[in-house]
Order: sequence, then C-alpha cells, then structure tokens
Amino acid sequence: MSSFIVEGGHRLCGTISPQGAKNEALQVICATLLTSEKVVISNIPDIADIRNLITLIEEMGVKTEHLGPDTVSFEASDVDLSYLKSDAFRKKAQSLRGSVMIVGPLLARFGEAILPKPGGDKIGRRRLDTHFLGWQKLGAVFEYKSEIKCYQITSPHGLHGCYMLLDEASVTGTANIIMASVLASGKTTIYNAACEPYIQQLCRMLVKMGAKIQGIGSNLLQIEGVETLKGTTHSMLPDMIEVGSFIGVAAMTGSNITLKNVGIDDLGIMPECFRRLGVNMSIEGDDIHINQDEIYEIDQFMDGSIMTFSDAPWPGLSPDLLSIFLVVATQAKGSVLIHQKMFESRLFFVDKLIDMGARIILCDPHRAAVIGAGKFNCLHATTMVSPDIRAGIAMLIAAMGAKGVSCIQNIDQIDRGYEKIDERLNLLGAKIIRTEK
Repeated sequence: MSSFIVEGGHRLCGTISPQGAKNEALQVICATLLTSEKVVISNIPDIADIRNLITLIEEMGVKTEHLGPDTVSFEASDVDLSYLKSDAFRKKAQSLRGSVMIVGPLLARFGEAILPKPGGDKIGRRRLDTHFLGWQKLGAVFEYKSEIKCYQITSPHGLHGCYMLLDEASVTGTANIIMASVLASGKTTIYNAACEPYIQQLCRMLVKMGAKIQGIGSNLLQIEGVETLKGTTHSMLPDMIEVGSFIGVAAMTGSNITLKNVGIDDLGIMPECFRRLGVNMSIEGDDIHINQDEIYEIDQFMDGSIMTFSDAPWPGLSPDLLSIFLVVATQAKGSVLIHQKMFESRLFFVDKLIDMGARIILCDPHRAAVIGAGKFNCLHATTMVSPDIRAGIAMLIAAMGAKGVSCIQNIDQIDRGYEKIDERLNLLGAKIIRTEK
C-alpha cells in the first residue's frame, strides 16, 4: 500500500494548472461507444480511474490510440458484447464506479448491456435508481443473472422516447439517460435533469456527433432521437474540484500561488464561497491568484449568524468540495457549519482531523461544526488512512498545514482522482515523499 510522507509548514509559491475534469472524462469516454466512427478527446487526466476505464473499453474491443500526453482517439467499430459476460469484465467493472456509464451507450446502440455492482469510494449509499428508472421508461428490461451475479439489461422492442421527471438531479443518472436517449426513437423529455458543466459538455459533444438536444444548461432537456452518430473531436474542461483543492492548499499553507486556465466561467458559486471562508483571491482573465495571509476570517450571514456551507445541485456547491472547505475552516478565525447532504459517510474522516488538534463537532453523519482557531491552535502531525478521493486530498491539505511530519496511507485513493499530485505540489515548494510498501 502506497503512502505519502508529508512535512508540513512549508509555504508554496508559483504557478499550477488544473488537470482535465475527471467526472467529465468518465462520461465523454463512455459516449464514444455510441458511434463506430473515430472520436478524439483531449485534456484527459492521467489518473487511475480514467486509465482503468480506458482499459475496460479496450478489452471490449474499442481501438484506442494515444495521440499526445493528454489526447486519445477512440474507435468503437468492433465491440465484443460477449466480453460483458466474462469474469474479467465483472471484476474490472466492480472496481470502478464509472463503469455504470457504459450501460446507456451500449443499451442505445446494441440493445443490451451487463451491469455488475460498481465500486468506487466508500462514502455511504450511492443508489442507482435514477439510472434504472430512466432506462425502464425508455423501454429497457432488467433481469438478474445469478450465474454471473449481474443485471442483464435489454431493450426487446427498442428504446422509445418519453417524458420523464427524474427522482433526483443525479449527474451520472442524467448523463446515462441522455446517452440512451440520443439513439432512441422519438422525442425524450427529461425534467429535473442535472445541468452541471460536465453534463453541458457531454451534450455539446453529442450534438457535434449529430444528436439533437435542446435545453442544454437547463434542467429541462428535450432530445429527438437519431439513427446514428458520427465521430468528432472534443476538449475537456479543467477539473473544478482540483481547482478548489489548490485554493484550499494555498489557504491552509498561507501561500502565494496562481492557478492558470481554470475555466472560470464554469466554476459557479465556488470562488465566492471560498471568499466567504476568508480566502484572499483575485480573478484575472481565466486565472485565479491566491495571496493568503497567515490568518483568514470566516464571514457571517447578514444577521450575524454562523456561516453554513452545504452541497446543492448546480449551480450550487459541489459535494466533492465540502471536505476541502471543512479542513480549511479548521485554521480560519471564526466558526462554520459544514452540511454534507448527499453522502452519509463522507464526514467520518474528521476524527483524524480532531486527532491533529482541529476543533470539530460531528453533529451527525451529515453535519460538522468547525470552530476555527485562526492559526493559534495549529494542527500537529499524525498518521492517517485515506478512505476516499476527497477525504484523501483533505488529509493531504491538513498535513501540509500541520507542524511536523505526517503519514497518509492508502493514497491509491487519491491517485484515482489527482494526477501526480505529489510531484506537482513539490514543484511549488511542498515536501511530499511517496513510499511504496
């Protein structure tokens, strides 16, 4: 198991650029299954989850070619559907939560798909009802195959457009239903659709491939099915969660860094939320400059009550950012309530922050009250184990701001979402050593 040895207390300085967006990559790479023609995607992050997804679809018969360090061409002209029934597919799909995204394209183009229970972060219940209900409304039929321990999904009479009101604005659910709908016969209306920038990017890519989609950027999508889609080229957005992670690093370490080409128009409310947390930042074109003083102070609501940060559907704050907000708040001046509405286990890593000296009250599985110490009660080093991607990066941020040398184990979780994070931060002045055991 790999670990990070982190020497805290070092200020950073310099310029860094965010990687391509992990969550967008999972969607648009799976969308290449919708056509037999070549699709070229650029700004792909070199992270474990994306490498595993590319390997998975390669073993399904998709031809890939690396055209550059972050550019790959995909050609799904000869997909082997029999591979879906193999033990090798089931094991790979179960280890990667993003594997659920191949179902919509396979169902749309070939009329069948196999779905084992996908893996991913251990952050609580992550139901797939939105995906299932959407496919069923389009005409899909589910049958559990005990011999392969998977659901077999077919469309015996083809997929047909319909009206559907999603039970929740699920990002992956919306993406999967969109990909199933673009080749369905007739018109599909999706209400309460997620409208995150990554969904918008998927829709724009599909439109370039020949899909007919109206309402992009809203929660009401109308899709007119077409018979076939063609190839295209697509460039992905910067990863907004990595942008937020770097802002958190700068605040926690009292650093002066510049984030280049962040995709400022697609960050939503995030920059303003960091400002309300006390982070000193300025926006210049498509860059963010953070020049953080030693002490930063949390804002209050207009009536003087304690600030609350909670996750919400776009354009609200992403749930993937709340772990970062929580750890940054521990060294701010003032108090804040972090309300993680979506996942009931995502805040359980705070016990490690408490061990480091943070003043946090875990109110329940979804809420944590943070009493900031304004750097007067600096965190001290400890040994931690990363339970998931976002808790892992929060632990790394905490270790970088703490006194002494910390050890973060199970950093394979961090590698699933962050490209060479240790090497990139070390170039700015961090002291992070990767060890392999």
